[in-house]
Amino acid sequence: MSNIFHKFETYMDNFQIKKKLFILYIFCVLVPLFLTDGFIIYVVNHSEKIEREHRMENIANAVQYSFTNSIHNADSIANSVYMNQYINEFLNTEYESPLEYVTAYQQYRKNILFDTGIGMDNIRIVMYTDNDTIIKGGGCGNIAEIEESDWYKEMENSKTGKGIFFQYDTSREPIVEAKRKIFFAQKMNYYNDYEYRKKMAIIILDYSSLAQNLVKMNYDMPVYICSENRILLSNVDNSLKKDFEEFKELQSVGYTQEMSLYGTVFTIYIMQPEISIMTKMKDNVPILILLIFTNLVLPFVLVWAINRSFTMRISELSDVFQRIDDEKLIEIQNVRGKDEIGSLMHNYNRMVQRINSLIQKVYIGKMKEQEMMVARQNAELLALHSQINPHFLFNALESIRMHSVLKKEMETADMVEKLALLQRQYLEWGEDFVEIDKEIKSVKDYLELQKYRFGERLSYNIEIEECGQYRIPKMTIVTFVENACVHGIESKTSPGWIFVRIYREEEYLCLEIEDTGNGMEESFMRELLEKMRNANMEMLKDKGRVGIINACLRLKMMTQNEVSFELDGEKCIGTMVGIKIPFRYL
Repeated sequence: MSNIFHKFETYMDNFQIKKKLFILYIFCVLVPLFLTDGFIIYVVNHSEKIEREHRMENIANAVQYSFTNSIHNADSIANSVYMNQYINEFLNTEYESPLEYVTAYQQYRKNILFDTGIGMDNIRIVMYTDNDTIIKGGGCGNIAEIEESDWYKEMENSKTGKGIFFQYDTSREPIVEAKRKIFFAQKMNYYNDYEYRKKMAIIILDYSSLAQNLVKMNYDMPVYICSENRILLSNVDNSLKKDFEEFKELQSVGYTQEMSLYGTVFTIYIMQPEISIMTKMKDNVPILILLIFTNLVLPFVLVWAINRSFTMRISELSDVFQRIDDEKLIEIQNVRGKDEIGSLMHNYNRMVQRINSLIQKVYIGKMKEQEMMVARQNAELLALHSQINPHFLFNALESIRMHSVLKKEMETADMVEKLALLQRQYLEWGEDFVEIDKEIKSVKDYLELQKYRFGERLSYNIEIEECGQYRIPKMTIVTFVENACVHGIESKTSPGWIFVRIYREEEYLCLEIEDTGNGMEESFMRELLEKMRNANMEMLKDKGRVGIINACLRLKMMTQNEVSFELDGEKCIGTMVGIKIPFRYL
């Protein structure tokens, strides 16, 4: 993966800034814009489609409820007629004369109060029978009138004895104009008290009322109720004087719902609304133009302007760098702008002015400056050496050691010998650098001296990971161990530890001196770390922790200021000093 990124960076580095900016514009403006806008359009369109389907489903359910309610109302009336014994007796009775029939009919009308209920529901009842003594008229007729019709033949074969029918009635033309008719048919065979007769009750619904109810629902989509692919009812065109037409717009149907009533299958078609995304876009042309200008034109103009601001001035910088000769640098004549490029051009001119004025001085004073630098470093080193001279004599130490041996005080003699060896390291400045193994020998001598002093209050542990051959400034580690012992362990009444760890970490030699002493305040620790990192000759004139400043300064001089120091700890817990020295200086 890193190789791919490297190749891509190399490839992009070869492009001009102008091309890079336009690539940025394309992939960070245009492509995200098209993707997000396309996604938004898709989501809006999908949401609208789902909402539209839900709305069409609600319309279909409402239409089905209204239509079935009207049919069930007719069925309820048909059932009342079907089970009414008085009506059945009236239709089964053979009358001896027309007068007898008229008298019976008047009595029948008086006892059966259908007219009021039927008139309110826009429903009319016609009953047919094969009783020849019944005179046609007044809602009664002979069954011979309907025996040849298709719907009657279908009713004869019906097991339920009832059904719904739509008819374009042309039976009374030209006296009465043909018109559409919807009716509910019911066989009247409930009572068999008389000799079996064919009887049929027809509940004729008001087609106009059904059509008007559908129109009054005020739906914004065309609705069709069809059976056998014929349009029976619609909220678009319900002309009574036209025959039922064939439904031919299946490709424009948005929602379909079927229902079965009394053996007849009806299909409700809800047509797709004509409003489309393109129509909406046409309705919002000003907004679209504003969006295109804001999202496409304006960013393009800004990228073009920024591109000119960058490329023209960078080209000028490139030109002056290409025209540099060996003796004199060329200034930029027309410096403009307060951004980073303008600042770069101003600084370039300042650099040219200073370099042109100093170039001769550098050549003339080069050797003199080097001599002064060497002299200054030697003086600083001598000052450091004098800073750490001991204040006691080796003769006195040797005399004390010999007296201890004669008195067989071997532990005291051993401690005096270690002290003498340690102090000799301070005096022997023939070479400022020692191997780590030799430095650690001095550290152990010092810690044994302190352990002789503190007893069980002091413990120590030293770990070295194959780094003993490297050379570091003399008394570096000893100085930090001495500081840990004096300022950490000495001021603590409870037992404490000192740890010395030396190991390799990648390209660095790492030195860690840690103690479990009293620690120090956070503010004082920050101040000491700042002094360690910025150690200089002037600090050696001050009192307080001069040894640490001395050691840090010698490490900085050795590594040309590339050594790093870390200081961590907590009050009453302890302190840890971390030093990292680049291996190339060892």
